[in-house]
Amino acid sequence: MSAATATPAKKEEKVGLLATVANNARQYGIVGALLVIVVAFEILTGGVLLKPNSFVSLIQQNAYVIILAIGMVMVIIATHIDLSVGSLVAFIGGVCALLMERQGVNWMVAILVALIVGLIVGVWQGFWVAVVGIPGFITTLAGMLIFRGLATVIVGESVPITSLEFRGIARNYLPNILGWWGPFDGLTIVLGVLCIVAFAWSQLRKRARVAKVGLVPEPMSLTIVKIVLATVVILFVTYLLASSGNADQGGTPIMLVIVGVLVFVYNFILTKTVFGRHVYAVGGNRKAAILSGINTRRVDFLLFVHMGFLSAVAAVCMLSRLASATAQAGMEFEMDAIAACFIGGTAVTGGIGTIPGAVVGAFVMGVINQGLSIMGVDTAVVKTIKGLVLLLAVAVDIMSKKKKS
Repeated sequence: MSAATATPAKKEEKVGLLATVANNARQYGIVGALLVIVVAFEILTGGVLLKPNSFVSLIQQNAYVIILAIGMVMVIIATHIDLSVGSLVAFIGGVCALLMERQGVNWMVAILVALIVGLIVGVWQGFWVAVVGIPGFITTLAGMLIFRGLATVIVGESVPITSLEFRGIARNYLPNILGWWGPFDGLTIVLGVLCIVAFAWSQLRKRARVAKVGLVPEPMSLTIVKIVLATVVILFVTYLLASSGNADQGGTPIMLVIVGVLVFVYNFILTKTVFGRHVYAVGGNRKAAILSGINTRRVDFLLFVHMGFLSAVAAVCMLSRLASATAQAGMEFEMDAIAACFIGGTAVTGGIGTIPGAVVGAFVMGVINQGLSIMGVDTAVVKTIKGLVLLLAVAVDIMSKKKKS
């Protein structure tokens, strides 16, 4: 190939690279903001934030936000909102605790019942939204009051959890089946390598699929940069996890596995299934979706069923971590989940949003929480800062839309 033909090709790839980055500027910006916040708090806390056990604590303490944000992002994409999730966490957690401690039910059976209760509540709220036609905001506002009241009635002051197996869900790690490789957990290292391979394969496969249907894929240079950056981040996280724990156990927390499975499954549902495409269609233009034959009532109904199920999972995780059920559990959880979605790039008007974006948003909230907590900042100040971060994220979203229009 001559220099004359090579130069235009390079220019064309450069233009394509800049265009791709510009089109996805908000997504890359969110990830960049998270990295900046992490580095800032690592400096401000004197290196405490990213100590192995502090990092594990960050995951365990914020798992409920990620779990609720997974469902919330789908609900918001479809132009709804769910204000009842915090009260559901208290109510379902109370039911689970009473079954174990007052009725002597096996902890695994109690978890199964809690999940079923979550699904029933989802059906209840989905009925009012999809069948009766009451807006999701009003339905879940009523749910917030109803289930907080029920939690207060059935739980009373508190119900301590005595089951060590149940409490271990939030505190324990995966079994160290591969032994210790020096000071590191072998299983965690293997899982980290598998994550790198899976990410690289998914990026290359996505690029090949786009090219196969005749579309222009993103520049190979950008794909390589994404794979390299992801590899660096995964290796660092693997190092932190593999060196975490104590003399008895360490490595990958069970809570991280639960969150990882839910993120993978629901991201698949939202991006690879007919139901997921319908969620985006309903959120983008509900009237057009109806005219194209989409059963919007069914979509709305299933969204709240999923939200009920995920609220139950969050309730079990939170109950395990606190080791006690209280009527005040889950206070403001709905606000944390909603904030995570908006910070993660979900559009206020619906139709736009991703589960990975909501996860990044949840980590932004979590890092701010943990960083300020390590620094000893007052709770009221923490809430103020989180509110300002949310306001800024939504303002950026609205201003970027005005620029495009």
